[in-house]
Order: sequence, then structure tokens, then C-alpha cells
Amino acid sequence: MAGLWEFPGGKVEAGEIPQGALARELKEELGVVVAEADMQAFSFASYAYEKFHLLMPVFLIRRWEGEAEAREGQQLAWVSAAEIRSYPAPEADVPLFEQFIDWSKAGHA
Repeated sequence: MAGLWEFPGGKVEAGEIPQGALARELKEELGVVVAEADMQAFSFASYAYEKFHLLMPVFLIRRWEGEAEAREGQQLAWVSAAEIRSYPAPEADVPLFEQFIDWSKAGHA
């Protein structure tokens, strides 16, 4: 989705579970190593795009190894929950913004 800011991650490959796919994608895209045990289920997105239906689990990760870097030519930004609304994002991601904002206001951030 060119020109939009997306959460890191990608498709689950045959034989993978969502956490394993996320760990693989984070290493490929950002160069960070995350243990599946350090992933906490947070929410999910379910959205019907024109050509496919997206069902995306969302995990919180508080511990990883390495320094995040753009390994695939993408831009990176660490933003607060309040700032996240200012980034153009895929339609499926937008409802998650409010969940992140509510979560951070509850003192979890």
C-alpha cells in the first residue's frame, strides 16, 4: 500500500503460526529478534479490501534484541499513541489507533 504507514509484519507462511511469522518479518524488515514468548496478544483487524479480506492479529512487544533499522527501504518512525493519527495508514489499521490510544491512556505505555 504505497505511500501509507503500516505496522511491521506480513503473511503467515505454510507451517507458521502468527507469532512465528511476525518474528520472521521483524527480523527481515527491521533487523530485530523477538521471541514468541515476548509477544502479547493485543487485538486484531478484520477488513474487507476490494481484492482480499485481511485478518491481522496484533501483538504488543516490549522486549527485543537489536536496533530497529529500515532493511527494505521503508521509512521508520517511533510515535506515541497520540501522534499515530497523523500518519496516513491502510484503512484496516485506523480502528487500531483508537485501541492503542485507549491502552496508553490506561497507563500501559
